[in-house]
Amino acid sequence: MGLIIPIVLVAICSVVIWRAVDGFSTASEYLGRNLSDGVRGATINAIASSMPELFTSIFFLFYLNDVDGFSGGIGTTAGSAIFNGQIIPALVILVVVFSGAAKYVKVSQKVILRDGIALIGAELILIILISGETLYWWHGGILMLMYGVYLTYMLWSMTKGEKMTTDEFHEQSDDGYEPKDEKRHHAVIKGGMTIDLERMILGRNRITDANAWPLLIISTLTIALSCYFLVLACEWIGSESYYVPFLGTFEGLGIPILFVALIIASMASSIPDTIISMKDAQKGNYDDAISNAFGSNMFDVCFALGFPLFMYGILIGPIEMDQFIIELSAELRMLLLLMTLVVFSIFFFGKYVGKMKAYLLLVIYAFFVVYVVGRSTGNEFIAAIGSVLREMVYMLPFTQ
Repeated sequence: MGLIIPIVLVAICSVVIWRAVDGFSTASEYLGRNLSDGVRGATINAIASSMPELFTSIFFLFYLNDVDGFSGGIGTTAGSAIFNGQIIPALVILVVVFSGAAKYVKVSQKVILRDGIALIGAELILIILISGETLYWWHGGILMLMYGVYLTYMLWSMTKGEKMTTDEFHEQSDDGYEPKDEKRHHAVIKGGMTIDLERMILGRNRITDANAWPLLIISTLTIALSCYFLVLACEWIGSESYYVPFLGTFEGLGIPILFVALIIASMASSIPDTIISMKDAQKGNYDDAISNAFGSNMFDVCFALGFPLFMYGILIGPIEMDQFIIELSAELRMLLLLMTLVVFSIFFFGKYVGKMKAYLLLVIYAFFVVYVVGRSTGNEFIAAIGSVLREMVYMLPFTQ
């Protein structure tokens, strides 16, 4: 009974986040309709689908208000990045192959080279940057600056084309919103009951400049509220015991919040990334589908982790890391880098990506889950792997 309540809460939050990101994605796709393929996936789609990671990291840090909160943010962003790097590309490939759309997926090597190198570089800097006992606001500032440089380069290097009008957007959009022939208050009620924010905001109208921003803002607030309850559920799962108003006190797992965030929070917040990439793949936009995964990881590593750290350092002060969190986060960041290198190699070497490579990605993610479970339970073999990962971190410059 102790885990049923938070697990049900996680499930509810996942559904609400997914539905809210749908509205956010519709609004952001319209507002970014003039971005070229590949760039849109790595920027607009990636930011839209990664808003849950940003809010989850913020609430972990400011709600728990200590090093455990920061570790929850690391767990969410790193776990989500690993999920995005393994599960999303694997599902994209398998959906394309088993739907009969194609026998394999071919992604532009230019897109993989651009996004892959940027992500590998960001993860290396993350390892070096967050390796001491004290974290300051400027650590978060550097991470945010890296994302700013990446975003600026993406927009600067984008292929220029003619601007798309609202009517042209609606003509080309395969999954555009269909106006509902119903009264305004009926649309609000039905939209609220089904968490259909597009129905609530747009009603009888198609998306335009006038209603895109309200849809974007309300979707953002809904995502934020859902992420607050997701953090609360993760805290309950990881704690020795927790109290639920009107229901009483229950037992949790009694494990560090970092391990809970690595699996539960990261998977719940990564559902939108998965759905957006699969939709792109079904429409044949393979570059957007894969670049969304890489772009989401850039956002997670640089902004979703950097912005909360920056704000916390400015408003409250430095974060003092204990030895346990230092060691675990070092292992995790090196594991993230190694897995990113593997994914980059899988997509960059060879013209096509088929079922075998998709299964390989799933096996790699399964190893990650085994590592997290083994580390949380004190398995000696997994602990030895963790020790090797830490030694690899300390081999890098400026990490001693």
